[in-house]
Amino acid sequence: MDILVCIKRIPDISGQITLDASGTDIDDSGLGHTTSAHEECAVELAIQTAAATGGKVTVLTLGPAEAVEQLRAAVGVGANDGILIETEDPGAFGPEDIAQVIGDVIRDRAEGGQSFDLVLLGNDAADTGDFQVPIRLAYDLEYPVLTGIQTLSATSGSGGPGAIEAHGIGPAGTEIFSLELPAVIAVQEGGVDPRYPSITGRMKAKKARIAEYAAPEPGAGNPRIGLELPPDTANEVTILGEGPEAAGALVDVLEEIGVIRS
Repeated sequence: MDILVCIKRIPDISGQITLDASGTDIDDSGLGHTTSAHEECAVELAIQTAAATGGKVTVLTLGPAEAVEQLRAAVGVGANDGILIETEDPGAFGPEDIAQVIGDVIRDRAEGGQSFDLVLLGNDAADTGDFQVPIRLAYDLEYPVLTGIQTLSATSGSGGPGAIEAHGIGPAGTEIFSLELPAVIAVQEGGVDPRYPSITGRMKAKKARIAEYAAPEPGAGNPRIGLELPPDTANEVTILGEGPEAAGALVDVLEEIGVIRS
């Protein structure tokens, strides 16, 4: 089973977050970059599934030239090769554009003899919260789609490339799906633990083949009006006193919050 995993270069937002001048994206000028936890799990599921079926894993991203770093990181943990759709302004592409560009690359590869049985994506974008690309891509390819999936395994289908049994968490508990391939699946973190690259994997990643495409001009454009940061939470400190004189006030506070009873 040959699998395509679509990932996104995102800013490492573990620290203070600020917005850019447009107010529609995160200012990443002073930040490092990484891949979201959803997509790390998607890569891990792809590697496990491909290994069990004798297939290969290709990772794809739309972004600047520097996004090759995220592609090579995926190769370092077990993917076979990568595809970079290069643009210096990824923020200009909305979900409809991204889905269209990915679909065009998949069709181009199919014409060249490389077909993907399964396409995995993260359930949503960790930086902007967009969650439309998997569904729009499935619609463009005319493939069935599942979202919120945490684990999956290959099964025998009624013909063609086979089928996938997928598990996700729904409102009533675990949900199990059986899906004929080819298909699109959006992966949510929590089902598997992403692996760390080995020294051998890092060496392989440096030499891995990364195919490059020039991104077309965005068609629909990015419909995002803006992002809004939550207000800062103010911290309040109350000084109860100093030394033994504070003991009574401390007891009153402990009684008030139910730690002790009078």
